[in-house]
Amino acid sequence: MRYAPKLYGFCFACFYGVRYKMAECKKEKTQKSKAVRRTSIGGQAVLEGVMMKGARSMATAVRAPSGDITIESKYIKSAKEKNVFFRLPFIRGVVNLVSQLFQGTGIILRSAEVYGDYAEPSKLDKWMADKLKINPMNLLMAFSVILGIVLAVGLFVFLPNFLASLICDNIAVIAASSLKSLWYSLIEGGIMLTIFICYILLVTLMKDVRRVFMYHGAEHKVISCYEHGLDLTVENAKKMRREHSRCGTTFLFFVVAVSIIVFVLINFMLDRCNLLDGRKVVDALIKLGFKLLFLPVVAGTSYEILKLLAKSDCLFVRILRAPGMALQKLTTKEPTDDMLEVSLAAFKTVMEMDENPNLPERKFDISVPYGVARKRLEDLAKGADEADIDWIIAETTGVKRSELPELKTLTKAQFDGATEIAKRMSDGKPLQYALGNADFYGIKIAVNQNVLIPRPETEELVEKAISEIKDRQESGKDVKALDLCTGSGAIAVVIAKKTGADVLATDISGAALDVAKANALNEGADIKFAVGDLWSAAEGVYDVIITNPPYIPTADIGSLDEKVKNFEPSLALDGGRDGLDFYRRIAEGLNAHLAEDGVLLMEFGINQAEDIKGIFDKFEVRIEKDMEGVERIARVRRKNENK
Repeated sequence: MRYAPKLYGFCFACFYGVRYKMAECKKEKTQKSKAVRRTSIGGQAVLEGVMMKGARSMATAVRAPSGDITIESKYIKSAKEKNVFFRLPFIRGVVNLVSQLFQGTGIILRSAEVYGDYAEPSKLDKWMADKLKINPMNLLMAFSVILGIVLAVGLFVFLPNFLASLICDNIAVIAASSLKSLWYSLIEGGIMLTIFICYILLVTLMKDVRRVFMYHGAEHKVISCYEHGLDLTVENAKKMRREHSRCGTTFLFFVVAVSIIVFVLINFMLDRCNLLDGRKVVDALIKLGFKLLFLPVVAGTSYEILKLLAKSDCLFVRILRAPGMALQKLTTKEPTDDMLEVSLAAFKTVMEMDENPNLPERKFDISVPYGVARKRLEDLAKGADEADIDWIIAETTGVKRSELPELKTLTKAQFDGATEIAKRMSDGKPLQYALGNADFYGIKIAVNQNVLIPRPETEELVEKAISEIKDRQESGKDVKALDLCTGSGAIAVVIAKKTGADVLATDISGAALDVAKANALNEGADIKFAVGDLWSAAEGVYDVIITNPPYIPTADIGSLDEKVKNFEPSLALDGGRDGLDFYRRIAEGLNAHLAEDGVLLMEFGINQAEDIKGIFDKFEVRIEKDMEGVERIARVRRKNENK
């Protein structure tokens, strides 16, 4: 009888605890709207967002770094469309758990991508995608699920099993007790529950997890708002409790509770059937094996209990749900208004798609913050200067370079395009080769490593050529123009487009002419092309001859900028011992191909002006400076021309 006062006290506390709970529920009913609607829509918190799943669709809404809400949605099989076997009681719980593990992991990975996981695919990822046709994301998702299951088994099954055995074997009273098996089961269950609660408390210390828990609260509030018959607004959702009877936390509590009961039965069965022989390691492995075997039973039973309790709100059901609801105070936090907006967006999308199966599915509109994108490009494009990064972003976004400071984000497609260009520059490749084009006289000229990159100073050469051609056209003359050493065809294309003159473009490199032909085709320029070494490809005489031949002395090639000497074709750079070999050869054949009133316009290198005059001493030579004040262009005519 000495335990009577304690028993009485315990019963007294329980009685008044139940009365208090009933009073609290009664008070709650008077303060809140009575639930008038039921819904099968459930959800899951993800990184900076919420996933909602209905009968026929699911949608995930995420708050992007830009502040906008982006949504991804798709249709799913309804319960009635699934195989009847997978809909059987207890079986459906296991199927649902496995599918949710994979589905939930995939959604979290996708939300991470939206929110800023811009990790570069590894060489292994690319190899699997290209050679094995395996999506690395699916592999990562499977690995994450398997790792999660292994960790869960280790933490909530193996560790309690190990610690309980350790305690029971080292405490004399328990070890000698005839009820050792029962003590073992109770201690194991207590350890399991303690680990579960401690685990939740520990992960709550992580900032990102706390935000996920806030979105968890937002998910519950929005669902409750709908179930209470209120308009789906932030203000109404804020009034709702953040705990919900169908929460996964409650399900996890039931899993722990049911597993304790099942494990007690397993331990009892093993003890009664004499399946344990006293060897600690062997006994521990046998127990672990049986417990793993019965995990599907635990999951299926827990799921059925959760569904059953969700159908009623009576006092008895509330008492059974109370521990799980209490745990939700740890796994949910009070959300902010913008989190509720995200949850509402996901919920409304699922409602609309469930009601109207003709609505289109959506993909996340993933955006990358401008600063993040720029930093990634700088890291990839080694040696690129600030201007190069500007041009990469301008090229992929279509935004003018002068307007880049106003750019806040890049779309995922723009970011991917920019990173591909930056990666091509990782070995020091010039921007134009990485882009595949260069701006020249207002036209995008395609370039590759078979041709020289057109320079801004060459635009001045073209400007003078256009002026010469138009002066002759104004007098009614049909002008024939020749572009020697055309390379990319930049000069010939601009002249043909701006003047409509009869243009022949020649080059010794067939690969270069292929690029020039492509540029002419892209711009709709009517140009004739011929492969040949300087004059060998020319026919007849020409009114205007333009050329930008190689003029770098051979000895100076090695001292050029790395991007020039390592990537641009030496054939278009090397002008011989003194850089003037091509000019001498041009001078030798000029009389045969320059019309009586014709003009030769040439670009040349720094400090070569006097040499050019000497080479063309049989002609009238006028040296002109470029916009930088450097002697750059030679205008050559016959000496007997009328001034």
